[in-house]
Amino acid sequence: MFEYELQQIRSAELIREAQNHRIAREAIRSRRAARRAAVRESAGNDSEGQAHSRGHRRHRFARVA
Repeated sequence: MFEYELQQIRSAELIREAQNHRIAREAIRSRRAARRAAVRESAGNDSEGQAHSRGHRRHRFARVA
């Protein structure tokens, strides 16, 4: 009977841990969405354009032969 109670406790701990993980992921997703929305909103108001582009970048150092 003792092993069964230990198993129930462990199961409850795992369920709580999974729920906390889901809540954390949801918070990260909502922060990213808010950040993207803010960038989209400010991009329309920006007269100078973006300082950084995701275009073609050169590597900092030349490749080794």
